Amino acid sequence: MIVEQILTSEAPRKRGRSTSEGPNPTDIHVGERTRLRRLELGMNQTELGRAVGLTLQQIQKYERGINRVSSSRLFDLSRALHVSVSYFFEGLENSRSAQLDELVSGEVEDPSLRYETRELVRAYYGISDPILRSKVWDLAMALAPSA
Repeated sequence: MIVEQILTSEAPRKRGRSTSEGPNPTDIHVGERTRLRRLELGMNQTELGRAVGLTLQQIQKYERGINRVSSSRLFDLSRALHVSVSYFFEGLENSRSAQLDELVSGEVEDPSLRYETRELVRAYYGISDPILRSKVWDLAMALAPSA
């Protein structure tokens, strides 16, 4: 029975990547989660790099999934970003999901996953004056076609 399951199951996915395939979907997901948490904390890439002993360029490569994050580096990132190591894998399925396909292609359907959305929200909450923030809200609602 087990032998039949092994013989009839799909071939396992390659864990690595060839140069033509681009970044591994898991590496992209971990990088996206790193970027998301860094932005939630209002931290720039240079600050995160300093916290874990890396250069700005290394952080950029991790966040884009170009460089794979080692387990020890993932632990360092989790401490600097105040999350558990499991945070980086939340929402990741065993197979390549549609969301990861969108991230790879750059065509993200969910607006909340877009870089511009996160930056806009961060800027909005950076407005310390509640009256001014309310006016920005009113302006955005007036300009939006169907909000």
